[in-house]
Amino acid sequence: MSKACTVPVLRALLPMLLLAGLSAASAQQSAPSQDQNRQDQDQDQSATTLKVNVNVVQLFFNVKDKRGALIPSLTKNDFQILEDGKPQTIKYFAAESNLPLTLGILIDSSGSQARVLDMEKQVGGDFLSQILREKDLAFVIGFDVNVELLQDFTSSVHALKAALNSARINTAGGSGTGIPGLGGGTVPTIGAPKGTLLYDAVYLASHDELAQQVGRKAMILLTDGQDEGSQLKIKDAIEAAQKSDSIVYVLLCADRGFYGSFGGYSGEGEMKKLTQETGGRVIEVGNKYEKLKEGFDQIANELRSQYNIGYNPTNATLDGTFRKIEIHATNKDYKIQSRAGYYAVPKRD
Repeated sequence: MSKACTVPVLRALLPMLLLAGLSAASAQQSAPSQDQNRQDQDQDQSATTLKVNVNVVQLFFNVKDKRGALIPSLTKNDFQILEDGKPQTIKYFAAESNLPLTLGILIDSSGSQARVLDMEKQVGGDFLSQILREKDLAFVIGFDVNVELLQDFTSSVHALKAALNSARINTAGGSGTGIPGLGGGTVPTIGAPKGTLLYDAVYLASHDELAQQVGRKAMILLTDGQDEGSQLKIKDAIEAAQKSDSIVYVLLCADRGFYGSFGGYSGEGEMKKLTQETGGRVIEVGNKYEKLKEGFDQIANELRSQYNIGYNPTNATLDGTFRKIEIHATNKDYKIQSRAGYYAVPKRD
């Protein structure tokens, strides 16, 4: 290129070069350095970890003294967490009692509950009026020879009470094949209808309903604990409840007279397994109205007096295996009521 051509070109480019230089300088002055960005991100990480890190284990639990009274106002320093025997660092801690609650009510309408079903409906409805708040959600499932979603998630106490009241004793009428899931109707069963599909009901409530939700979750079973005819086993029900991060309570409404005088009742043992593994407990009610009301009151107090702990497990591999969790209080007289562990599977989006 000749000199005569170069000068006009440079003159034409000069304003653009100057503008580009000024823009770069301005951006350099206004934009934070990489080090500063890194510091800001580190400062914010503790506040956002539970929201963005899919490998956070979150636990809701109660602490009780020797007499079974709830212990409030403890701090992070009062606890130690072990996963598979290895100490974990607590990343988040809160003594929360007002976090939104997702609740499932499962009511047994099999033949053995004929004398207690009306009592369960009345006291269960009163409990829902007491426990549910504006941001809470609940659903109702009835189970007998079928499993039926009587009311899907709602915050309407009126709709939930109506669902409870719609439950009717059913000793015949099951049909169909397989367990396709809850879709707002009867869940079919294989073969001749019989018994009480308790384990199937817990599985479906966990897998199809509660597993789709996040946060604080619980399930309350109104039942005598007897299962007959479920396609699934108690271990399947427990695993599904654990995978949905749900606490399970059982109000054992057992009309012993139904089973006669020869000791035909044996549901309590399996219900203790289910509740102990998920952080809840069995409350004996029998057929007494006052005991059922007291049991619901105890559950309400426990759900509103939970501690919330979160940690990043040192074993970050999401291989689907079960990890045992232990929470220890520095005060050895305190009893921790918490789920026994979790399955290391990727979280749903």
